[in-house]
Amino acid sequence: MTEGAGVERATGFQNQRLVVVPRPLVREALTRPVTRRLVVTDAGVFPVAEAHGRYRPQGAQETIVMICVAGAGWVETAGSRHDVGKATAVVIPGGTGEAHAYGASQDDPWTIWWCHVRGADAAELIGESGVRPDRPVIPLVAVDRLTAMLDEIITALEQDQSPARLVATAGMAWKLLATLAVDRRLPEQGTPLQQAMKFLEDRVDGAIRLPELAKVVGVSSSQLSKLFREATGGGVLAHHTALKMARARLLLDTTGLSIAEVGRGVGLNDQFYFSRQFRRLHGVSPRTYRAERKG
Repeated sequence: MTEGAGVERATGFQNQRLVVVPRPLVREALTRPVTRRLVVTDAGVFPVAEAHGRYRPQGAQETIVMICVAGAGWVETAGSRHDVGKATAVVIPGGTGEAHAYGASQDDPWTIWWCHVRGADAAELIGESGVRPDRPVIPLVAVDRLTAMLDEIITALEQDQSPARLVATAGMAWKLLATLAVDRRLPEQGTPLQQAMKFLEDRVDGAIRLPELAKVVGVSSSQLSKLFREATGGGVLAHHTALKMARARLLLDTTGLSIAEVGRGVGLNDQFYFSRQFRRLHGVSPRTYRAERKG
């Protein structure tokens, strides 16, 4: 049994769920506001999908998203083969004309939640995740959160595929793809980057030197700087300052501490230096920020 084929309810795998939006409805959706930007065309879950596989020599119009929650499989794109295991997403961009193939492991067939999407926003969202034809696999941070989104999509489309329902599932899919983009940037547990970020988070009220932090996590200063630039767009000290400013916002919003006390609370004992750093990031002084009405 393969995605996007057959009747809307198929019986390829025990306890599977499968919904296919009729293609005339997809074509109509791609002419309407909202759904022209993103529309879910197919969605489902295949438990222990023995012998599941698909080969598309001409690629697919739809972008394919699969979340592996158990078992194993493989995906082949751009002439490269990648193993797929638990807590992994596979994203295959649509409309490229690139051949691709994927399938479940013979020894340990995967369980996958999946959806196909089309629309003007799909390419940008996929690009933000860092996915390319030669790099289709994303290690995941929170699998349950993603499968809950897919469950919501499937449940909605099982009810009907009305224009309103397609708008609703477009929003759900947008959130799903945005979450995948964030997961690509979050460090995996136990890596030097994750350890360094945790170290800085635990020391928001202190100071840290790059060589000391690099020594703590077991990499060179240049390598650690590179990891931070790739993950955050900035350096180690910029990330630590951002953490300090986040804590400062919390203190300004939830306590009656003076500006100087808030600065000291984030390890910046010079009130004027603290205020300059806060203004640089937020565009207003700590005092003005506190006076603004929020909520």
